[in-house]
Formats: sequence, C-alpha cells, structure tokens
Amino acid sequence: MTSQDAPSDSQKEPIDSSQASRIYLLPNLFTAGNLFCGFMAIMKCIQARYNVILDAPDESPAQLYTEAVLFILGGMLCDSLDGRVARLGGRESLFGKEFDSIVDMVSFGLAPALMVLFLILNPEESLFFKNIGLFLSFIYLLCAGVRLARFNVITHPLIYPANIDRSNSDFIGLPVPAAAGMIATLVLVISKHDLQRWAVALPFLMLFISYLMVSPIRYPSFKNVDWNTKVRLRTFILMLALGAAVYMYRQYALVLAFLGYLFYGVVRHLLMIQRIRRKSQSK
Repeated sequence: MTSQDAPSDSQKEPIDSSQASRIYLLPNLFTAGNLFCGFMAIMKCIQARYNVILDAPDESPAQLYTEAVLFILGGMLCDSLDGRVARLGGRESLFGKEFDSIVDMVSFGLAPALMVLFLILNPEESLFFKNIGLFLSFIYLLCAGVRLARFNVITHPLIYPANIDRSNSDFIGLPVPAAAGMIATLVLVISKHDLQRWAVALPFLMLFISYLMVSPIRYPSFKNVDWNTKVRLRTFILMLALGAAVYMYRQYALVLAFLGYLFYGVVRHLLMIQRIRRKSQSK
C-alpha cells in the first residue's frame, strides 16, 4: 500500500464496540454450518485413519474419506452463502468477517491438511517420509492462516476505506476454500477408484497450492456476477447440458473445475507479466 492509499487521520476513527460485536443471525448461521461441516470432516478423517467407527461399523476408510470430502464441499457451500446473504441484506459486520475466517481455518485449513496427512501416512513407510508429510501438511495450514489474515487486513475498513475504488474484486492469492476443494476432490477420486499409489503426489500438490495462496496471483471472486443477466436460448440449453454432464460425471467434473480455476489464475498472471514486459521493451 502506498502513502496515497493509506487512510488519513480523519478516516482512522475508532470502531464502535457495538458495531464490532454485532451478530446477525442468518449469515452467522451459515458460518456455524460451515464450522459443523469442518468438524465432521475432521472426525471422518480420524475415523478412517484409526478405524474409530462410532456410528456406522460397516463403513470402509474409502467411504469415510468420501464423507469427509462431502462435508468439506458442504462447508464451501455454507461459506459462499454466508457472505452473499450478508451483502444482500446489508448485514455485513466485523464480527461476521472474523468468525468466518476462524471457521475457514478449521474447514479449509485443518481438515484438508489432516485428510492428506492421514491418507499418505502409513506405518510401513520410513520416518523420513512421515516427517515430510507432517511438514508439508503444516506448510499448507500455515499458508492458509496467512492467506486469511492477509485478506482480513487488506479489507479492513481502516486499511481499505470506502472511498477507495474497489471495482477490482479479484482475490489476491488462491482463495482458501478453492484450495481445500482442489485437495478434497482429488482425495475423492483417489478413494473411489483405489488409486492409493497416486496419493503420494498429494503433499507436493499441496505445497504448490500453499504457494498460490500467499502469492500475488489474482483469482476471480464471482462476487459481482449478475444472476439476472439475459442469455440466448442456445446458451441456456448449453448451460443445462453442461450442468447435466457435470452431475453425471461429478467426481471428475469437480476436479477439472478446481484445476481449471487454479491454473486460470496462473496462466492469466503469466500472460499479464509477458504483456508488461513487451510494453516496457517497446518504449
């Protein structure tokens, strides 16, 4: 942030304690639902890894990991709804934003880290391999926390006052829910098709995702999508057909969707750097 972007002394007004502690019911109910999904995802991972079956003795580890993935995806749904409901109803609050970040750390930080750790950490492997898995899982968790903290800082009303142009609503760095969704859907495919030998690549993919979360690469937020936009009949039919294909092949479609989102930001960032270099060379 430059000195021109920094808020003036008149903008640095103390926050009213009543505003800071204001709790709106509906948005925070969705946030609490996200927390429940994250907690259940962690429980399912523990049950799958240590054979602690509390409610369904006939479930296999693959089924439990699948349920954990579904809970993470359910948390993503709740996370997308809490902010949208708050913005539509004019019910945004500092409490809600901080509560949402803490919950995201559980559902999209700790749960995916444990999922990958338990999936690749086998007693037969060497101690070195176990330590590598522990280290990479912690790096993911650390980067998720840094990503969420950075988001809260740059969107704080005292740091980012209302009179600054916010037309560019892109996220800076890969959003934590998208990172968790990428990992969770890959685990879903590995568990469903018994591709355990490919699970060893997950920690290294997690390391790449960790870098993307704290990188300056921008990703679209879809916050300004106008759902009332008019479309042509052919476009509408094509979207319905695409939705049907996604439902029929939902396991692979979700992985491809998250991979596409992940690499879209990377490719766009590289093209932007190349364009800037061309402009500087032409001068």
